[in-house]
Amino acid sequence: MVKHRYSFFLGCVIPNRLPQIEAATRLVVPKLDIELVEMKGASCCPAPGVIKSFDIDTWLALTARNIALSEENGLDILVLCNGCYGTLIAGVAGLKDPDTRKRVNKILKGTGHQVKGTITAKHLVEVLYMDVGKEAIEETVVNPIDARFAIHVGCHLLKPADIRPWGFVEDFMLVDELVELVGGTTVDYKLKDMCCGAGGGLRSAELEVSNDMVREKIEAMQRAKVDALVNVCNFCHLQFDVGQMQLNNQYGTDYQVPVLYYTQLLGLAQGFTPKQMGLDKHYISTKPFLEKIGMSV
Repeated sequence: MVKHRYSFFLGCVIPNRLPQIEAATRLVVPKLDIELVEMKGASCCPAPGVIKSFDIDTWLALTARNIALSEENGLDILVLCNGCYGTLIAGVAGLKDPDTRKRVNKILKGTGHQVKGTITAKHLVEVLYMDVGKEAIEETVVNPIDARFAIHVGCHLLKPADIRPWGFVEDFMLVDELVELVGGTTVDYKLKDMCCGAGGGLRSAELEVSNDMVREKIEAMQRAKVDALVNVCNFCHLQFDVGQMQLNNQYGTDYQVPVLYYTQLLGLAQGFTPKQMGLDKHYISTKPFLEKIGMSV
């Protein structure tokens, strides 16, 4: 019998631009006794930096519909994206108020769904660290990955802290610990806690400013002599992978820090091939990193 079951919320970016993260996750989690249940008809979360800025009730009703779909599964939601997590966990918190829930359900009436406030949303980090546990993860490692990693946590995993299960922002080391479980060494670097530069519409509105934030962080990682960057947010992942390529194309730089989503790294440690983890699909080549750890795509 499967120990952990969740509704699987993919959001927009993963199915449209980063299917390799979905594929890696679907391969990795069964080894951790996790079953992912589809959320048929799920929509955009939607991102608070856009819709919420214009109309809170529309934003809340859209995320409430996604929450209702998971309630119909009878399961909490597992999320891979920090932005989606931020929206869904805020929706869960907001819908605890009976008056808000009543107002939102009035909007949802025509959709055939009603939200009850019976489930929550969990980021992959929470599921791995708090539900599965470090010991169970470590037991799946058959191929320890001996390399130096820069960790990028991302903003929406941590803030606002009062509705996050860890309840703190400073010295957040849970992702570092997850990486160390697979044999990696996590390296401190300047600007570790700085935003990737993608969120809040910045990448769409001010690409030069957005990529300049990528440049600052990547240069700090290079000075720290890391072999790769590990992230836990697909939008941050896209920002660092595409951003380095764009900087190289525009300015003739040679930024080459491979970018891995955590489940891709865990999959390598579990014995899956780099190709199965989609490491041949990235903009910045993962070949130097793979060669260092004795693998090839």
